[in-house]
Amino acid sequence: MLYVPGCDRRYLEKAKVLKADSVILDLGDPILLEAKEQSRANVVEFLSARDYGKKEVVIRVNDLDSPWGKNDIKAIAGLEPDAVLFPNIECREDVIEAITELDAAGGSNVAVMVMIESPLAVLNAKEIASASDRIICMVLATSDLISQMSARVTHDRTALLTSLSLVILAARAYGRGVIDGIHSRLNDTNAFEYACRLGRDMGFDGKSLVHPDQLPYANDAYTPKFSEIAHAEKVIKGLKEANEAGRGTVVVNERLIEQHNVRAAEKLLMLRDAIRELENE
Repeated sequence: MLYVPGCDRRYLEKAKVLKADSVILDLGDPILLEAKEQSRANVVEFLSARDYGKKEVVIRVNDLDSPWGKNDIKAIAGLEPDAVLFPNIECREDVIEAITELDAAGGSNVAVMVMIESPLAVLNAKEIASASDRIICMVLATSDLISQMSARVTHDRTALLTSLSLVILAARAYGRGVIDGIHSRLNDTNAFEYACRLGRDMGFDGKSLVHPDQLPYANDAYTPKFSEIAHAEKVIKGLKEANEAGRGTVVVNERLIEQHNVRAAEKLLMLRDAIRELENE
């Protein structure tokens, strides 16, 4: 998921051709106060043109208690982006308020994403994830979280591991997607690549990005490899044949395979198909 600042029309235009699965047209914190209104006008214009192809288009609005948040929602709700990303969600009541505002603005058919930015939000991740089935994804804001924890940024992300796991568990318990936070050290590609692979292995669906140069690394980490696809196909076929023979398990590539492995394999193949569709756009 690539953040695209709403204040810069060049970036909004460039995002149309980048190899990103999802773009977040951003009206939030990174936008200078004096540029808030123009950013909103830019995003409305680009969203209205519906020129981002098959990319998922998400709008991050400002905090609802800010001077801009509710007007952001009123401006974009009727244009039906794929989702609205609400920042600083910390409890169930925040989710309900966000959805109420979105519905009142004519966005009752628009999906909701929520940002997990604070220690309180992490501790309330289960409450947030279960607040509404309109929530399709939980998005970590790890830079904010690190700051509020008074923690240090390290290569191995030690300070974040517990928080990442808690949010992943909450998201999966209620069938939500979950996206890892940004990597702000743009020149440290080794650390970024490590963070992408760690997030993938922990169970994230993708990575938040702040620069197009990060796309190849994230895409490589989260795109299923040929060997993984081949194994997934063997898993599905192998257990199907075992079930037909009256067995509930099978061994594939020296691994014991059960039904939950098939579900994971099917999800992997769905991801492959979705990526192919975007690449063929």
